Amino acid sequence: MTVKLQPRIMEGFVCVIFVALSALCVGMEYMARKAKPPEISASNPIFLKFQTDYFKVYFLALLADWLQGPYLYKLYSHYGFEESQIAVLYVCGFASSVIFGTGTGVLADRYGRRKLCVCFAVVYSISCLTKLSRHYGVLILGRVLGGISTSLLFTAFESWYVYEHIETHDFPPEWLPVTFSRATFWNGILAIGAGIAANIFAGLFNFGPVAPFIMAIPLLIASGVLVSTKWNENYGTRQMRFSKLCIEGLREIVRSKRIVLIGAIQSLFESCMYIFVFIWTPVLDPSGPPLGVVFSSFMICIMIGSSLFHILTTKHARLQAVHVLAISVLLALTSMVSCIKSTHPHHENPTVSFLAFLLLELACGMYFPCMGFLRSRIIPEKNRASIVNWFRVPLNCIACIGLMYLHNDDVLGTHKIFIVCSLLLMVAMLCVFQLCIFIKTMTV
Repeated sequence: MTVKLQPRIMEGFVCVIFVALSALCVGMEYMARKAKPPEISASNPIFLKFQTDYFKVYFLALLADWLQGPYLYKLYSHYGFEESQIAVLYVCGFASSVIFGTGTGVLADRYGRRKLCVCFAVVYSISCLTKLSRHYGVLILGRVLGGISTSLLFTAFESWYVYEHIETHDFPPEWLPVTFSRATFWNGILAIGAGIAANIFAGLFNFGPVAPFIMAIPLLIASGVLVSTKWNENYGTRQMRFSKLCIEGLREIVRSKRIVLIGAIQSLFESCMYIFVFIWTPVLDPSGPPLGVVFSSFMICIMIGSSLFHILTTKHARLQAVHVLAISVLLALTSMVSCIKSTHPHHENPTVSFLAFLLLELACGMYFPCMGFLRSRIIPEKNRASIVNWFRVPLNCIACIGLMYLHNDDVLGTHKIFIVCSLLLMVAMLCVFQLCIFIKTMTV
């Protein structure tokens, strides 16, 4: 039978879980910091000022991006669109990321990283403004612009920083991980804060689900103004044609079974994650939880998973990255299998679904540092960008097909999605086993 909770009961349960996870996250982060080797000291005042100036801009952009996460589906639902229509909107975002995302790095190198960062602020602001419209075509345009903006956020900013760090300021390359480590930590903090802020303005203040998108606009404008007034322009030095880069990357994939396995694992795992981004709101929203707090809880679980990765891969724990990858895929599979039962139309249990979603996010927190580390060891540096772009093609195709053809008006649509995601993760688990065999002689 279906388990139904009163909205206030579900709200209280989510808030209790949030507090417990926050305490656990603090403890895990403390343990992870103790387990890490001492961080390279970078106390040069000029470097610290340069780093701070970069963070001011980058964190504004990240906060604006995270604010839009908790209420995107809720907004479309609030406007009266069916789930199948909302699925098309999400697919437009994924497709936009595939089509335009593969070329953003080349555009930044050719036309200037600073220009692309300003372009990000403008395009994303327009994307947010489209959320004020109830017209379906305008909302599709907004999703396309959002896909372009997200691609720019994760390519242009980092490329600009690396060039300025090494070429302009001549800081040691060994100091780059210091900046990226701090950016990763504060990215998690910003995501948690964004969920709480979105919940306050959309829920407690009754401004509605469009409020977080309007809140993001001044942050994006501030980011764009700081980039245009404070940053220097820089360009890429590599002039190889984009088509040639793609062909070389594809050849490298075909020649190496290890790269094929890494690509298969990434495509299978992350396609399930993309589908989850769409599906979590319609699964939980009927029970009335505070969506912003739910989103923040997800982000805390990612931080816990990341800390757990660092603890497990220390010399004391002696687990290799590929073994932690196997654990993360197994946890994600357990989460999806649990959701098969908890989302059955006659046995719905939103509490179990929520806990399963937390487990999935914990798995994601372990997965991303694992995958990043393994890619750095297996994929050749000279072809890394083009190879990773090739990985994103099947990833987004799987996510789009899953949303378009599985999530329809059938009452079993959501239930079927979790069955398919479970099957995908089973295949991913087999690929992880194969990868373990191939790299058992490597020190990873």
